[in-house]
Amino acid sequence: MPLQMSQDVFITCAVTGSGSTQDRSPHVPRSPEQIADSAIAAAKAGAAIVHCHVRDPETGVPSRDLGLYREVTDRIRASDTDVVLNLTAGMGGDIVFGDVEQPLPVKQGTDMVGASERMAHIAECRPEICTLDCGTMNFAEADYVMTNTPGMLRAMGQMMTDLGVKPEIEAFDTGHLWFATQLVKEGVLTSPALVQLCMGVPWGAPNDLNTFMAMVNNVPSDWDWSAFSLGRDQMAYVAASVLAGGNVRVGLEDNLWLGKGELAENYQLVARARTIIEAMGAKVMGPEQVREKLGLTKQSPVTM
Repeated sequence: MPLQMSQDVFITCAVTGSGSTQDRSPHVPRSPEQIADSAIAAAKAGAAIVHCHVRDPETGVPSRDLGLYREVTDRIRASDTDVVLNLTAGMGGDIVFGDVEQPLPVKQGTDMVGASERMAHIAECRPEICTLDCGTMNFAEADYVMTNTPGMLRAMGQMMTDLGVKPEIEAFDTGHLWFATQLVKEGVLTSPALVQLCMGVPWGAPNDLNTFMAMVNNVPSDWDWSAFSLGRDQMAYVAASVLAGGNVRVGLEDNLWLGKGELAENYQLVARARTIIEAMGAKVMGPEQVREKLGLTKQSPVTM
């Protein structure tokens, strides 16, 4: 199919993520205050959406703590900077198996909980968007499996729809897109859906342009989509996504570096992405434009 370049592009900043990056850069935010401040700075640099995980403020280890999520979202909402909130719902589906001769019992790092617990912070904080990792995959480390069964995804997807929170389908391979279209057919998710194409994450879709275009061509034509890649390829995929008709994601979740030997901050990655987008002749969208485009509902958190 011929490429149709995006003319209006939104930037998502993935602020901190759940990877083990907390000790690899002093700029990876840990505390709710640091995460919120980094998200606000990214919004001021041009990010219409901020995608947030939370971490233990002392150790930097990824967390599912409801209080930490509430503090992050309250701080962002209380600021004078408007931005669309996108919270992860990916935590709670992690299995770390034992060795190949004795895979059970599972090892430390396993975090498996039910759908309602995985969605508890979404139900309370009410972001405009939350993520739905639309499949199970071997994920980088030798014995770690990211686990999202069809039943779990149907349950979580329905909860998102019922809460009025837009699911962002995280697609790590073409089969994840296949199942996402099934969720729409079943009425679990509404159309047009929102997709994030996750490129180059071991062992999902490999990081090459042929695979990228296969992913793009498997997104229904009336859906909205964005894409990212990791490390040194992050900015190249800004250009590739715009050229292929999509939107972009950058941030410290996916890449710690601004250049060789130069550690980045989130706002710097957003600013560079904005420069690329505008140099290609496209316009960067603001949060209100994104809400209108994606049909987002700006809600208030649940009062406790």
